[in-house]
Amino acid sequence: MKIHADSPKTDETALPVVHLRRPRWGDPETPGELPAAAAALVGADGSEQRGNERRGVDPDDVVLDDPAIPGAARSALVDALGEVNVTADHRQRIDHTRGYSTPDILALRGGDAGDAPDLVVTPGSHHDILRLLEICAVHRVAVVPYTGGTSVVGGLAPDRAGFAGVISVDLTRLDGLVEIDEISRTATLQAGLRGVRAEELLRAKGYTLGHFPQSYAGAGIGGYAATRSAGQSSAGYGRFDEIVEGLTLATPRGTIEVGTAPKSAAGPDLRQLVLGSEGAFGIITEVTVRVRPAPAHRVFEGWRFDDFESGAAALRALAQDGPMPTVLRLSDETETAINLADPDGAGAADAAADAGAGATAQGGCLVVVGYEGHREETESRRATAARVLESTGGVGLGTGPGEAWRTGRFRAPYLRDPLLDAGVLVETLETVTYWSRLADLKAAVTAALTDTLTGAGTPPLVMCHISHVYPAGASLYFTVVCPQAEDPIAQWSAAKVAANDAIRATGASITHHHAVGRDHRDAYHAEIGELALESLRAVKETLDPAGVCNPGILL
Repeated sequence: MKIHADSPKTDETALPVVHLRRPRWGDPETPGELPAAAAALVGADGSEQRGNERRGVDPDDVVLDDPAIPGAARSALVDALGEVNVTADHRQRIDHTRGYSTPDILALRGGDAGDAPDLVVTPGSHHDILRLLEICAVHRVAVVPYTGGTSVVGGLAPDRAGFAGVISVDLTRLDGLVEIDEISRTATLQAGLRGVRAEELLRAKGYTLGHFPQSYAGAGIGGYAATRSAGQSSAGYGRFDEIVEGLTLATPRGTIEVGTAPKSAAGPDLRQLVLGSEGAFGIITEVTVRVRPAPAHRVFEGWRFDDFESGAAALRALAQDGPMPTVLRLSDETETAINLADPDGAGAADAAADAGAGATAQGGCLVVVGYEGHREETESRRATAARVLESTGGVGLGTGPGEAWRTGRFRAPYLRDPLLDAGVLVETLETVTYWSRLADLKAAVTAALTDTLTGAGTPPLVMCHISHVYPAGASLYFTVVCPQAEDPIAQWSAAKVAANDAIRATGASITHHHAVGRDHRDAYHAEIGELALESLRAVKETLDPAGVCNPGILL
């Protein structure tokens, strides 16, 4: 499937919900199309044949073990939820197996569904979830919360040792907009509500959540909260954990409700304990968030900088001294060149045809800046920011590159399938650090990935961008592309370990918005230290004494 950019006036937030059908993103009957920029990595000859081979086992042909759930536990779940909401259907189990990291997808393509849940259950209320947690605690059945299933860090693959089985708790039926408080400008959303549907319901009332991660078409509200998601408009709207005013958590021992008021001095902020907990303490069932009026005016534009260092300095100036745009993003030299060399494949669409983008194609780094809000206020911020960008070495490219990025930014998940089909390994990782350490971090991670993935004399493409900025620091997001080795899962595992080591060696955080899951667990434990880890384990012991809530994830 070749996905063309919409016209600049199209509201790209009005996307259809992607119903994920593993091991491909979206509709499995709609094939992806190999981006031209990847051809050099695999060669033109035989790539189609290799692609047919690398598509792997048909999911319907993957052999699953019989459900391991004890009969008494299954009967109790059926009694509590109704038989129609408790299933061991083969396809349902496959579609709830792991997440969407490249190793997850490669494993399933290879016929490995060893992490498939034994049952998929669909509760219809907070009370249903309390009841199923109680049942699972009694029978020692592990419980995995599921909203959109887009985890890329192993967050849906719990440890099974010592448990009688695993169930996936699909929150699809908890999909309502509970309340809008227009005076306070808050909205209460059920955790199973998908991001696209939440935005649709809010826009009908004249509001927006403003939260658009790249997984937007597939992810859900509960997942946003459980993983501290950061949308691509975080510069203007804030990270998800920053806009949460309150939430409700179902645990095996009962209900926790937090968020009595916007701010409080009544002890530690327990919202922040639940946010990012990844299902280890219980299941988030409801979230109250700040909303804003839907923007009446917006404009996205591109700027060229000679190098990544000068572009980062410009972003830092805006983050520290303002004005802060809604979107602020810097691609390094490699990512800039690849995007413009292959606009259809890399998500820049019509940018190469734009006169300004032509200037960027001469070299340097591309900055995308976006502004949303009332026209007068937006244009004022834009003019002031332009003076800052010019004073730090930026050259304005007009709206072409910015609008192309805006309308093509949700295309990337569709591109991985044809790349994997053609024998290309593609994966991402991210981190965050202080401005003073940013250059060292970028160099260290790039070197670790390049050294580990250079095989048969062919170095990988290692691309990097900044997409989230703060007064004190910024995130770095790496995309890696290289030929697949004989065992691509082991190939990426070695690279990921090397990258994690480089991140920790420079003092950066192991994750900015992908969460901890299973993949970052050891590095996260090293990052926070043993005493802090003991404290979190004590919380889990209190709320989940049987340890059935997503065991092995986070803790």
